[in-house]
Amino acid sequence: MRILSGIQPSGTLHLGNYFGMMQPAIALQEKGEAFYFIADYHSMTSLFDADQRRKNTLDVALDFLACGLDPKKSVFFRQSDLPEHTELAWILSTLTPMSLLEKCHSFKDKSAKGIPVNHGLFAYPVLMAADILLYDSNIVPVGRDQKQHVEVTRDIAIKFNEQYGPTFVIPEPKIREEVAVVPGTDGQKMSKSYGNTIEIFGEEKAIRKKIMGIKMDSRLPEEPKPDADKNLAIQLLKLVAPAEVAADFENRLRAGGLGYGDLKKGLFEHYWNHFAEARKKRAELAANLDYVNSVLADGATKARTLAQKVLKRARKASGLE
Repeated sequence: MRILSGIQPSGTLHLGNYFGMMQPAIALQEKGEAFYFIADYHSMTSLFDADQRRKNTLDVALDFLACGLDPKKSVFFRQSDLPEHTELAWILSTLTPMSLLEKCHSFKDKSAKGIPVNHGLFAYPVLMAADILLYDSNIVPVGRDQKQHVEVTRDIAIKFNEQYGPTFVIPEPKIREEVAVVPGTDGQKMSKSYGNTIEIFGEEKAIRKKIMGIKMDSRLPEEPKPDADKNLAIQLLKLVAPAEVAADFENRLRAGGLGYGDLKKGLFEHYWNHFAEARKKRAELAANLDYVNSVLADGATKARTLAQKVLKRARKASGLE
């Protein structure tokens, strides 16, 4: 089984990135041949500061390695180190209906919110398809919001195979439904675009302020809250605290007697403890950037060996060779 997933260096990684993509991807490296990449081409649809992109790319590498990605068990690389991604994206784009891209949620949502839309944002599901298909990927771990783009990949691959003959493996999305959408501090999906994130490796004082600033309703502590499971702090606590601890907080909130301030203090403490070992490892990696860069370079070499084979297959099938 071959597993493929990528993550954008468009900003500081947060709990939505971790629980939606990184944690399941790290777990899957024990179950198959894993290819994980930093999607710096994709970041170009929304980030236009070159120095910031370089910094973010390094930060993503540090974050992913600190959180448990093992370069001995997976291939970890930078997308832009392999031009095969963009060449295959062009080949696939010639068979991709405009109507298919117009239906994609990411483009529609950002456009509806007034976020400037460029061709890259409109067409990025095609590049995502190339990312996936280049490695004969069987499984693609994604958040629920990205499931549609894996379905688009499947549609494009099937269309190519029908037009030019069997060429691409048809991938399947893998979604952890219980954490498929991580809520942000405002109740929307946690996203850098919405400014509602809690960073994985944020500074203690800043993160404490963010968590204590999560808005609650005006009910008094002693009032029962029968909808405790809908509380934002409870939802986040279920991600970072042991199950029995999160259940205890939820039951106390439901019964009445637990103040929102104490609930948010508990959330911060469990968040901070959850990533304690990863913070230590990240500091060690940051002091040894030669190692981090060598991991990415080695990963790119391994990835390109396979990518070139698959691209050659596509070029030959479509008459480019």
